[in-house]
Amino acid sequence: MKKSFTSFWRRNLGFFRLAIITNLEYRLNYFTDAVFQPVLSTLIEITLWVAVFASAATTEIGGFSRESYLIYVLWAAFIGRISATWMYEFRMIEEIEMGSVNTLLARPVSFFEYYLSQFMGYKLITSAISLTIPLAASAYFRLPLEYSRLPAALSLVIFQLFFIHTMSFCVACLAFNLNKVSSFTMAKNLALWLFSGELFPLDLLPTGWREVMIALPFANSVYVPVAYLTGRVGADILWQGFASTALGLFLFSLLARHLWMSGLRTYSGTGA
Repeated sequence: MKKSFTSFWRRNLGFFRLAIITNLEYRLNYFTDAVFQPVLSTLIEITLWVAVFASAATTEIGGFSRESYLIYVLWAAFIGRISATWMYEFRMIEEIEMGSVNTLLARPVSFFEYYLSQFMGYKLITSAISLTIPLAASAYFRLPLEYSRLPAALSLVIFQLFFIHTMSFCVACLAFNLNKVSSFTMAKNLALWLFSGELFPLDLLPTGWREVMIALPFANSVYVPVAYLTGRVGADILWQGFASTALGLFLFSLLARHLWMSGLRTYSGTGA
């Protein structure tokens, strides 16, 4: 038992390191993903909300001030980048479509854990740099941020990554039976952009819809951790987020196992 656990740990730690080394090797790509893209999207969002308040000629929208919206979009852009999975999802889809998944099926490692470990390593190396930017910006502009809540908020984001990867794995498994599955990735990401609260704070939704959207696990990708950090919600919503992510992870894990096993039964790989 101990030997099996040690082997599992070393194997996944190796995949974890592989993702870090690969991303640091291509420095321009790393800089673009960790710094340039989130900074650009943040500037666009901030410009948008400044224009909204200027045109509305008001100091509050939905009960929150302009500074509350600026700190929200600042952190939503960076935490939203942490939750994005399109790169590894495309890789999993390509492995199945091209038949190169054969090399993993023949080895003592699961397809799921192989990409999960790399995904987590990639997120660690990008988040380590990108999160310093909203921290510095929040301190410099003296925006309302509750720094004592940062560890709990980031813990929810890390837990949410397991749920996000499991969803991506479900989409990738569709490639066993369908063509052009990457279109599902684009549709899923657009839906998450809305449901997670990255596009706009979920506080702006009508009362009934707001409670439903916040209760869903998708909101834990952006809205719940950011809202907790910025004082929009309390600890009760944060713990509700952990519970909804756990439930979502359980349900999507069952779906992922079903799609993987049924896909293997119909799969006939002829690739490398």
